[in-house]
Amino acid sequence: MNSQPETTIEITMLKKSPGFWKEAWGQFRQRKLAMTALAFVLFLALVAFFSPAIVGTKPIIAKYKGNLYFPAMGYFSPSWEAVFTKDHFQKRYPNTLKEKDPESWAIWPLNFNDPTRQVEEDEWPGRPANPQAGEPSSLNFFGTDTRGVDVFAQMVHGTRTALLVGFVSMGIASAIGITLGALAGFFGGWVDTVISRIIEVVMCIPALVLILALIAVIESPNIWQMMAVIGMTGWTGIARLTRAEFLKLKQMEYVAAARVLGVPNTRIMYKYLLPNALAPVLVPITFGIAAAILIESGLSYLGFGAPPPNPSWGKLLRLGQSNYQNWWLILFPGLSIFFTVLAYNLIGEGLQEATDPRLREGGGK
Repeated sequence: MNSQPETTIEITMLKKSPGFWKEAWGQFRQRKLAMTALAFVLFLALVAFFSPAIVGTKPIIAKYKGNLYFPAMGYFSPSWEAVFTKDHFQKRYPNTLKEKDPESWAIWPLNFNDPTRQVEEDEWPGRPANPQAGEPSSLNFFGTDTRGVDVFAQMVHGTRTALLVGFVSMGIASAIGITLGALAGFFGGWVDTVISRIIEVVMCIPALVLILALIAVIESPNIWQMMAVIGMTGWTGIARLTRAEFLKLKQMEYVAAARVLGVPNTRIMYKYLLPNALAPVLVPITFGIAAAILIESGLSYLGFGAPPPNPSWGKLLRLGQSNYQNWWLILFPGLSIFFTVLAYNLIGEGLQEATDPRLREGGGK
């Protein structure tokens, strides 16, 4: 009986290649400094979000007259304290709660200090008043300013201002820059000429001078108007880079194929071109967040920053400039601004190396 040779069929499974963003994230994770900077920014975000629970004089949760309230949210919006304002608490909760409702109870922040005012004597039972220009102590970790306001409380709540200014202003700048840059690069011709001239005019005007001029026009500026002003003056670099990417990508074969199939221009721009152009645009956006924080700190230092009662790191530096003996007013906000700006710059550098194949050699630094 003849035996026939067995036939073995080997099937090789092709491994699916990772997408661009997954590969870029893998490259980014190899850079220790960039990952450390990202962890630091995430830590700041947590501090900003939970700032009312970290330091404050308002209860996180309070049971008052049979109902639960969250007075600490008043640091975000005064409407959360409406019932206590109506009952004339004057933002003094520890003693007033028991006086008006003996059965009330409250859960308090980790540190009893306020970012906008001086803590008075016996406001918390047995606690002395905050000293004016007091050095760091067990009650005031970073000392107090010349008004007796706790510096640690201002630093924690000022984190919210710093991060909001960076993200909101660059969100506005990104929307303007990407839109105008995409229009200029995709359509070319007179559209490109007009937008390019607008970009050049805005670039010729110093951003800080333009911001000061616009703030002077506004009668009572608030923090949101300042973010809008910074955003409307920081979009030029994003627009130029987006324009360059669109000029390059619109020559690709898949764009020509989409045109032949009758795909509308708006769909080609935002469905096919923008996702491929977004990677290099993220780098100047990250650097722009750092620049926005510096601008806000500089404006606050000059006295044109976020109006009261918004705490700001730049305001603390301004208070410290008149008396250099109060070193804690310069050291702590100065280090915070330095490390925050450095972290965003390191993230931007890491993104640049992770998304640019020419810079990937020597990764993991």
